This record gives sequence, C-alpha cells and structure tokens, in this order.
Amino acid sequence: MISAEPLIYILIFIAVLALVQGAYLVIFGKSISMDGKVNRRLDMLEKGGSREQVLEQLRKEMTQHMRSQSIPIYSMLANKAQMANIAFTPMQIILLMFVVSAAAFGMLTILTAVSLPIRILVSVLMGVGGVYVWINSKANKRMAMIGEQLPEAVELMVRSLRVGHPFSNAIAIVAREVPDPLGTEMGMVSDEAAYGRDMGETLKAMAERLDNQDLRFLAVAVNIQQTSGGNLAEILDGLAKVIRARFRLFRRVKAITAEAKWSGNLLSAFPILALIGINVVQPNYFDEVMESPLFIPACFVIAAFLVLNIIVMRSLVNIKV
Repeated sequence: MISAEPLIYILIFIAVLALVQGAYLVIFGKSISMDGKVNRRLDMLEKGGSREQVLEQLRKEMTQHMRSQSIPIYSMLANKAQMANIAFTPMQIILLMFVVSAAAFGMLTILTAVSLPIRILVSVLMGVGGVYVWINSKANKRMAMIGEQLPEAVELMVRSLRVGHPFSNAIAIVAREVPDPLGTEMGMVSDEAAYGRDMGETLKAMAERLDNQDLRFLAVAVNIQQTSGGNLAEILDGLAKVIRARFRLFRRVKAITAEAKWSGNLLSAFPILALIGINVVQPNYFDEVMESPLFIPACFVIAAFLVLNIIVMRSLVNIKV
C-alpha cells in the first residue's frame, strides 16, 4: 500500500507559502510588488499623500523590523524582513505565523491521520518556516534587483550632473525615473535631504540598512567629494564602471559555481527525498527499526550530519569576491 502522507505534507507547505503571499497582496495590493513601472513612493504621492506623510510612512516601514529584534520569535526574521522591506509590522508577521500554523493544522487534521502532538508540531514548523522562506525569498529578490538597478542609477546621476544639475536634483531624477525597489529608496534619500538631513549621511544610512557594499561605495564617494571637493560626475562615472565590473564578475563566478551548487543541493536533498520515497512506496519499512531504543538517538545523529553536510556544501561553493 502506498502512503500519500509525505506528498500531502509537501503540498500543505506549498499551500502555506501561497497563503502568505496571497494575504500580502490582498492587504497591500499590487503597489507593494517590485515589478511596477511606477515606484511605490510616486504611486503614494499620486494618490494624494503629501511628501512628508509619504516619507514618514515609508521610513516607518523600512525601519520597523530592526527596532523589534528584542522579540524572541521575531529576532531571527528581523534582518531579512528589513532587507525585503516587508510592509507587515512585526506583530502582524507574528500573527500571520499563528494564522498560517492554524491553517496548516486544519489541513493536516483533514488530510492526515497523525496524532495530535505531531500535527501541532508540524503545523507550527510549517507556519514559522513558511513565513521565513517567504521573507527570505523576497529579501534575496529585492537585493538582487537593487544590485542590477544601481549601475544604471549611478550613470543617470552622472548624466544629470554633467548637464548642470546639483547632486540633490540628480537623486530626485533617479527617484522619478527608476522603478522599485531602488526608486523608492532613492526617493526617501531625496526627501530626507530636502528636509535638511546631510546627503552623505542619508546615503550611508541606506547602505547600512540594506547591507549593500556598492551603496557603501556610493556613500563614501559622496562624502569624500563633500569634504575634499573634486568633480563628482567623474567620481561617480568611475564608480559606475567599478560596480558594473563587480556585477559581471559576480555573474561569472555564479555561472562557474552553478554546477557545484546544484550538485551540493542534490546531495543535501537526496537523503530526505529517499526517505520520502521509501515511505511512499513502503509505509511500514521502518516499523521494526522504530521499536529499537537506538532509533531516536540515531535520528538526531543523522539530522546533525545532514545539517553539517549542508553547511559544508555551501561553504565549498561560497566564493568570496
């Protein structure tokens, strides 16, 4: 007899991810996505919000997660949520974990016959894990898009400076012309500078919040020009070339290590896939072994080796550039 329970667990986890993404889009709408031609800041301004109100709202969203690192459950998500710029508040994310866990518990109760303690444990793991996977994927996607947009944004600044615009106007032009996620970030820099904050300090704060090395280079270049003088257009032109060269190098390294990364992922996932396959084809395969007193300790040892395998495989293909 073939057991469908492992496949049901996978399908429920996929449903959990879809539920989280669906709730996010329903609450915040299409404007929160990163693929729009008009960035979110401009969209909020067009809907009637004043510049000060929009700045306050975006600043609150972009800093709320790091201020909530003291929350026990949330501390492991705060950095990724900050980089992903999740519009949910920390308490809403924790509430979402409970709601998704309850939904997973309901699906496990309807579709499986496992005991109550296991259903509770698995549903909590799915709720917390599903939200973490969702936030992590959005953070990685957002940071990758910022990295791709930054060279073009810097070159747009260079062209603006060369036709006579001051640097604050060059930032404002980038905020208008570049889509999200970088467009809204640069719009906040422009607004904060307009209200009196130092431009170099604002760029440095953005770079630290996003943990982006290329943005740190931009902030340092602006600070050096402010203190020592010089042709900022030429400085930024050189910076744009450096960023593009780094980007090409990252892509080349990624292409070279792609085979090794996929091999590592396959070797890491194979034991789990084999376990699922055995349980699907022969559900009673481990019944006799489970009666042994060494079964539980052996499971912990195997789990430790699997985690160590994933760490080693990732470190082997994590090339520092």
